[in-house]
Amino acid sequence: MADWSAGYVADIGYTHGYYHELNPLRIKLAFLHSGLACPDVGTACELGFGQGLSTNIHAAATLTRWYGTDFNPSQAAQACEMAEAAGSGAQLFDDAFAEFANRPGLPDFDFIGVHGIWSWVSDENRRTIVDFIRRKLKVGGVLYISYNTQPGWASFAPMRHLLTAHAASQGAEGRGIVNQIEGALTFGKELLALHPRYASTDPGIAKRFEQLGAQNRSYLAHEYFNRDWHPMHFSTMGEWLDPAKLQYACSANYSDHFDNLNMSEEQKVFLQNIPDRMFRETVRDFMVNQTFRRDYWVKGARVLSPLEVSELIGKIRVILVKHRSAFTYQIQMDGGMVELSETIYRPLLDLLADYQPRTLKEIADTLAPHGVKFNQVIEAAMLLSRIGQLAAAQDAKVVSERQAVTARLNDYIEGKARSGADISYVASPVTGGGIMLGRFNALFAKAIGEGLEDVDALANYVWSILQAQGQCLIVKGERLMEPAENIAELKRNAQDFLEKQMPVLRALKVM
Repeated sequence: MADWSAGYVADIGYTHGYYHELNPLRIKLAFLHSGLACPDVGTACELGFGQGLSTNIHAAATLTRWYGTDFNPSQAAQACEMAEAAGSGAQLFDDAFAEFANRPGLPDFDFIGVHGIWSWVSDENRRTIVDFIRRKLKVGGVLYISYNTQPGWASFAPMRHLLTAHAASQGAEGRGIVNQIEGALTFGKELLALHPRYASTDPGIAKRFEQLGAQNRSYLAHEYFNRDWHPMHFSTMGEWLDPAKLQYACSANYSDHFDNLNMSEEQKVFLQNIPDRMFRETVRDFMVNQTFRRDYWVKGARVLSPLEVSELIGKIRVILVKHRSAFTYQIQMDGGMVELSETIYRPLLDLLADYQPRTLKEIADTLAPHGVKFNQVIEAAMLLSRIGQLAAAQDAKVVSERQAVTARLNDYIEGKARSGADISYVASPVTGGGIMLGRFNALFAKAIGEGLEDVDALANYVWSILQAQGQCLIVKGERLMEPAENIAELKRNAQDFLEKQMPVLRALKVM
């Protein structure tokens, strides 16, 4: 029998993850901050879209025409169902990469996204992906690619090999990948309890292994248990992409743009003294012990003048996407926790607390009397975007055109929340992307859409759904067994939703 999965885990679905970096709207701020021009994205493609949530949200929430493939037919069927429910026009297939690359009628693309999959496929598939990018990415087009990288995986790679070897040789045949994973984790725990010298060389090995036990098993299957698993140095990635005529543009992870917050002054100076940009980026990974890269590459980089950058970046519109109270003046960076300046962030957040979009220039002009400079506004916008507090906003005309499409998609997602918590994002026509919304909040939103308004009605609506399925809430690790306990907790959640979530969701045109 032909191995249609090519060694990739196919007997368990991938998680319904949403990845902000696949939103083409994010490109502009990253490129302009790096002094580069970026294209308007009219056509886009995602290779290996998993459950298709990111592709579907971006197809529904923007004017971009989206295409994509995922070789797993179950995942592709789910993605197609979602696209049909939204009426977004997304063209999604279950082709292998080689089939998709030769599919007739595909347009050339302004943007191609490859999230994670690069680390888990064979060299043959990598060559197919690069050739596809070479032929189908337009001049000036952008590639987003993310992948496991070295040196961050160097110490744990032997442990990963041991786990997969156990699953392959010791796992009971026919019991499925989840049981094989459980067996491998149990074996690994027993091994580390014996304090092997391998683990004593790096205390982080035991800590990382401990974290595995708390991970979603679908995630672990796809992250660790594929036949192909290749963390790659940045310089090696450059060699792979060179035949496609791509140049490294910048990191898609906004926090990577601020080395002053990621490393010591001495480390920063050391890097700045390395003239070759590609080698400098490789050395930077050693400085921060990088495990996962999220990068933009471009086919034909165009450097802008400082004046052009200033004018274009000032036109970018942004909006808060979380309640003002969710913000704390700390952010986790590569070098540890960093304190953010209240003199910059407090007036900025106060200004945006009405949840209305503003341009970065408008914000800078308003905050100038507070002593806040334009470059500080840009840095703050990027870091707030990095932690999910803020997002770029589309033009009002685009918002109006996409609102009906996102409403249909969100109705579909909220309907799925009745039976489970697999999907935790909805689409916003304002941001052109996904907004995190947990299961209960999705059900509260659905209840309000059906005409319910007060706390009691919302709580009873959700409880009726849970009770019919024999489900109950878990609070601090404890199951709430009595109906009154569940309803009381749902009332607390509903009150928080009405006070903090609903105003944001309405500003984002999610409700």
